[in-house]
Amino acid sequence: MRYDCTTPGDDFHAGIAAAVEALAADRLVVVPTDTVYGIAANSFSPSAVARLLAAKGRGRDMPPPVLVGAPTTIEALATDIPSWLRHLIGRHWPGPLTVVCRQQPSLTWDLGDTHDTVAVRMPDDPVALAVLRDSGPLAVSSANTTGAPAATTVEQAEEMLGDSVAVYLDGGPSRGGTPSTILDVTAHTPRILRAGAIDLETLHEFNNTIEDVRGA
Repeated sequence: MRYDCTTPGDDFHAGIAAAVEALAADRLVVVPTDTVYGIAANSFSPSAVARLLAAKGRGRDMPPPVLVGAPTTIEALATDIPSWLRHLIGRHWPGPLTVVCRQQPSLTWDLGDTHDTVAVRMPDDPVALAVLRDSGPLAVSSANTTGAPAATTVEQAEEMLGDSVAVYLDGGPSRGGTPSTILDVTAHTPRILRAGAIDLETLHEFNNTIEDVRGA
């Protein structure tokens, strides 16, 4: 079912409630983000994550990142978080920054072949944040089938994903454009895995040892 969440009102609140209910039942939901539309699943349900990967036509070797509704949530998901990264997150979350960290060993989820890491981001979108604040962390990947362009409208997402998704939240055309910067902090030297909206010069304000290893 599709809900119009482009403006505050009854449909917005009904959509958020329907999305949270569907996620709790291990069904899939499409949500807008500050980059493109995403397909979301309960990150703590292996069957829901498997359903997400199947809907996209992906294998376990491409685990989804986890979106959170507050910067402090990373403390529950990741370990060995350096102080400079906390300052970086404080400045750029919500926003287009994905950080790859060592996951907390106590977590019982199964996101795929993560090698004990987790990619975390807080999106800058009111619809996504409203869902996340009620649902908790979600496994979210771009709303498209593998090999197709990421959806920038809810109609594009529905055309590709169809009945595999229980709830579609329409936030209007996405801002699209530049993707999030992916920063890997699991090694001794932090590394940019994907260039994005936050450039190396900006990251160096927080840690001048960060390297851009794309293509290396």
